[in-house]
Amino acid sequence: MSRIFSRTRELGLLICAALLLLLMLFGLEMSQGRALSTEMLYLVGGFIGVYAIAHLAICLTAPHSDQVLLPVAATLNAIGLVVIYRLDLAERPGYGALAERQVLWSLAGVILLVLTLVFVRDHKSLTRYSYLLGLTGLVLLALPLVWPQPPDFADARIWIWLGPFSIQPGEFSKILLLIFFAQLLAQKRSLFTVAGRRVLGMSFPRLRDLAPILVVWAIAICIMGISNDFGPALLLFATVLGMVYFATSRTSWLVIGLGLVALGGWAVYQVSGKIQERVNNFIDPLAHYDSTGYQPSQALFGLSWGGVTGTGLGYGHPDMVPVAHSDYILAAVGEELGFAGLAAVLMLFAVFTTRGFHAALQVRDSYGKLLAAGLATTIVIQIFVVAGGISALLPMTGLTTPFMSAGGSAIMANYILVGLLLRISNGANRPAGEDAAAGAYELAEVSR
Repeated sequence: MSRIFSRTRELGLLICAALLLLLMLFGLEMSQGRALSTEMLYLVGGFIGVYAIAHLAICLTAPHSDQVLLPVAATLNAIGLVVIYRLDLAERPGYGALAERQVLWSLAGVILLVLTLVFVRDHKSLTRYSYLLGLTGLVLLALPLVWPQPPDFADARIWIWLGPFSIQPGEFSKILLLIFFAQLLAQKRSLFTVAGRRVLGMSFPRLRDLAPILVVWAIAICIMGISNDFGPALLLFATVLGMVYFATSRTSWLVIGLGLVALGGWAVYQVSGKIQERVNNFIDPLAHYDSTGYQPSQALFGLSWGGVTGTGLGYGHPDMVPVAHSDYILAAVGEELGFAGLAAVLMLFAVFTTRGFHAALQVRDSYGKLLAAGLATTIVIQIFVVAGGISALLPMTGLTTPFMSAGGSAIMANYILVGLLLRISNGANRPAGEDAAAGAYELAEVSR
């Protein structure tokens, strides 16, 4: 029973997230001249129920874990719910199907978080299955390339279709592959630090030592070319590159990685018309306003109209941006909540990733350090690319905003990520007595 009352900071922050959701929904309903609706009560009640389950499960399974990670994810989820509900009202007045569905996806994500904490009792137990998980991740990543696509679906091949439902397996493969690479780097760390040639004061590795990163690069390039989408592959490669740097502290790896990104980007640009369109829209979106540049142009108009303080929740026109509930949800935030609101969202992501890196610094084993750092890095890169894309500082890649964008695959995968970070931080903060007991349990499991 004491465990349930040991996480008061987490509980208080979750209550603050629920109050923020209630106030934002109340303000949105008032701005639309609507009475309090059952959809609003459903969203608030569903939100409270989902995170009450998560809080209780963490109290019982990971009582020493970080108490800030879940509330920050909940706050981002709450803001995303409000924006999705606002887009629902704009596109289909009086109808909140997308937001209601997002609550269900959030529930599914929290269930996966709980299952992660239940089955992964110690993060080091994942090392026994890292190669199997890595193989599974590769299969999931390549599955959409061979899966039959609907006849009228001509977009990037990153989805698989099961009747009326669609799943993006790359979201889950990302986590599985990070588990594999964390184990690989922890085992082969000395290999990656072997000095080769020195150029301009930097030690570059030998060619044969480059093999793992070259394999990841080659896989990423093949996926980008065949699937006609470079966002997930770029995210995977950049995250693995960051993990290699964390393992070696060698700047030469970053130089090599940037060179490979430039070479691979140039190669894919030559063969992909979609990539060429996105680069042209990045250079001058207004030049293609009536065609492929319409979406980024509308996002820029909305951000410009929002200014510093925003138009006010419910007083803008974020629905004029195509797919605003997914790829461009940060543009909707920037229009109605302004630069101040967008900066607050980015600060929440900064807090989340900082807590992830803090867990990496606290945990004592190299595998846990690399895994936590890799999971935090993938969120950093994703937000950097998405924020750069909506503001035309980078070409748009089609990546979604973690915890905020509508969609099931991404939000479920991100809650698995939260579960792993909580498990690692729990191991880092566990008292010495419990740590010894957990070590004995782990030894008994291995001996079986």
